[in-house]
Amino acid sequence: MITHMQFPNYHSFSMELCGRTLTVETGKVAQLANGSCLIRYGDTVLLVTATMSQTPRAGIDFFPLSVDFEERLYAVGRVPGSWGRREGRPSEKAILASRLIDRPVRPLFNKDMRNDVAVACTVMSVDHDNIPEVVAMIGTSVAISISDIPWNGPISGTVVGLIDGEYVMNPTAAQRKESKMYVTVASTRDKVAMIEAGADQVEDEIVLEGIMKAHELNRTVIEFIDTIVAAVGKEKTTNICLAPHDDELTAKVHDYALEKMRECMDTDDKTVRDARLAVLTADVKEHFAEEYPDADALLGDALYKLEKFVVRDWLMQGKRVDGRAMDQVRPLAAEVGVLPRTHGSGLFTRGQTQVLTVATLGTMADVQALDTIGEEETKRYMHHYNFPSYSVGEAKPSRGPGRREIGHGALGERALDPVIPSEDEFPYCIRLVSEVLSSNGSTSQGSICGSTLALMDAGVPIKAPVAGISCGLITKGDEWRTFTDIQGVEDFFGDMDFKVAGTKKGITAIQMDLKVDGLTRDIIASAFERTKKARFEILDEIMLPCISEPRAELSPYAPKMLSTKIDPEKIREVIGKGGSVIQKITAETGTKIDIEDDGSVFISAIDIDACRRALAWVMGIAHDPTPGDVYYGRVTRIIPIGAFVELAPGKEGLVHISKLENRRVEKVEDVLNVGDMTWVKVMEIDEKGRVNLSRKDVRDEEKIIR
Repeated sequence: MITHMQFPNYHSFSMELCGRTLTVETGKVAQLANGSCLIRYGDTVLLVTATMSQTPRAGIDFFPLSVDFEERLYAVGRVPGSWGRREGRPSEKAILASRLIDRPVRPLFNKDMRNDVAVACTVMSVDHDNIPEVVAMIGTSVAISISDIPWNGPISGTVVGLIDGEYVMNPTAAQRKESKMYVTVASTRDKVAMIEAGADQVEDEIVLEGIMKAHELNRTVIEFIDTIVAAVGKEKTTNICLAPHDDELTAKVHDYALEKMRECMDTDDKTVRDARLAVLTADVKEHFAEEYPDADALLGDALYKLEKFVVRDWLMQGKRVDGRAMDQVRPLAAEVGVLPRTHGSGLFTRGQTQVLTVATLGTMADVQALDTIGEEETKRYMHHYNFPSYSVGEAKPSRGPGRREIGHGALGERALDPVIPSEDEFPYCIRLVSEVLSSNGSTSQGSICGSTLALMDAGVPIKAPVAGISCGLITKGDEWRTFTDIQGVEDFFGDMDFKVAGTKKGITAIQMDLKVDGLTRDIIASAFERTKKARFEILDEIMLPCISEPRAELSPYAPKMLSTKIDPEKIREVIGKGGSVIQKITAETGTKIDIEDDGSVFISAIDIDACRRALAWVMGIAHDPTPGDVYYGRVTRIIPIGAFVELAPGKEGLVHISKLENRRVEKVEDVLNVGDMTWVKVMEIDEKGRVNLSRKDVRDEEKIIR
């Protein structure tokens, strides 16, 4: 029982959200942070804190905001699987959640702030019906809003699903399994601030309507947050440090270098543009050296603003730096089979953006084990994305994947997941690796196109090819323009990077990054229209002419696999005492065998015939012989009238000499010897239970055992 004496500043606020109670408690925990709250949605509980440094960080030219989504495995009653049995580096899921919250929050700060702001969302209890990421987003909005940190929020977040044609807000765990889409929408009071979506080829119009319904619900939550701020919110501080600017110098640089900057930017080649800018930068610094000595940083800021002005001014006029029309995609190229020894490879080029994706097929033993607060314990399909410094012409050492690389890999994974065949259809673990070879805008969407090519080259029977493209935005007051296939400079100086991936049937993934406070419905609809047209163009004009369907056969270097299901009661017999039986099978056939608790058996090898022999052996152990069954067994004894063949431990039958070959055989030893392995077919089981076999009646197509 909480008393006023214990926590005099304690307050509790509640609202009903999608049939469940959302509760925010303040003034009880983490009171030394600038703002904090304990937020509950059902049995999902998070502590969210927001703190700001009292002094600016020296020597930086960006706003230092950090958002951390911190998983605690005690939240789901689990002990960490690490050696030290404690949480280590953030999981990919935690990194993606951090990015999800960061994207709608960041544009609402003054970008010139130089004081560090840190948001920590600590997951303390998880009820899988109530999504922690959504609770964290709302909690972040509350914590910053009630703090003294300057901010133009609040925001709210909602997940919208689609079940039987009906929209479901903040779906439960059971509903999420049935849903055709999973779209996270963050909103300010008036606009959509962030979209992150995965969908099973859902039509653009249906996704758009779902986004707007989620936006309406977000406005209701924002009204709830307003009541919390009115009750306990602190006055926003003015004691912050902003980046220095010299408006007079900026104006002088603008007048001196405007036409020169236009000449620099007017090219479709990034390397040419960069070289011209280097010359202009040296010229401007020399021109103003006497009047503004030691002002490199201020001159750099002035040139940045001038470059930004030129790009944005042209875009508002419908002109792009590379001369393209606003709806024009850059020149495209596609190639498959680039790497001879990999299982599949696809090279996709769009302008000066180029991505090579490589597909690798593994056995089900290669699936990734997950140690997170989520429901999934393994991952069968993985998509990894690498962004080396040479791709942008820089010389930097590799430090491993950062948050951006992990985020882009997850976007590619989400885009292709709906078309990946099920485990029953294609019992392989699948890994894609996208290597960015050259970057000049929207490499993540290039990786999606390259991944489709690689999957089809590898012979993965995907349901449909997927293409991805991005749409940009430029705004000036109430005026706005969208444009297709943004390149790097347009991404850098524009207001939006709206990435959409999908098939001819519908959308599979969306990720929207904004630098403004939000989008109206009309802007989102325009982005959907542009990206749909472009992805159809990419599919029809370059990808499908390169490879129209998945290859009929796997690479000779890929593992071949057969699978079956046996009675779980027979698993012990297949494995044998101390693994003796299964070790014998794998040693003699050169295969790898994985058996799951439900009786699913996966057999893999480079040689498909080896898989067939091992499968026949397993089936012989797990099933009693019946007429018509085909086995691959060992000859154990030879007598004048035939050969005994072991079908499985303790099970054997006789191949009569007349059933050995489709010709007369004088001696059994002319065809078989003890120890030989051979295919045989069960012809009959007599009244005494004796199994009569035939070698000559086995057809090649029957060697693929059930």
